[in-house]
Amino acid sequence: MANAFEIPLSSVNQTLAIILNNVPYVLRLIFCQTTDSSACWLLDINDQNDNPIVCGIPLVTGADLLEQYKYLNFGFILYCFSDSVSSAIPTFANLGTTSHLYFQVP
Repeated sequence: MANAFEIPLSSVNQTLAIILNNVPYVLRLIFCQTTDSSACWLLDINDQNDNPIVCGIPLVTGADLLEQYKYLNFGFILYCFSDSVSSAIPTFANLGTTSHLYFQVP
């Protein structure tokens, strides 16, 4: 993963201020679980004043999470990767330990 940087996360709902590609953002990650046992992490990207830019992006592996938002010109990609099984979706227990969120400037 050349030129990729891990965004430090942990297995709790969280909000963090971060600078990506020289632009300040506020990232919010929320774990959502339904009654049928399906679950996923959702990512919101806000500007530095906490105004929403994109909300509800599911953390899935194997894809640029921002692909469908290219018109917003973020200038970077975000993707998830799991250590053991590369296609494994991050769980509540493993986000930040064996499942990771990466930032990369193409």
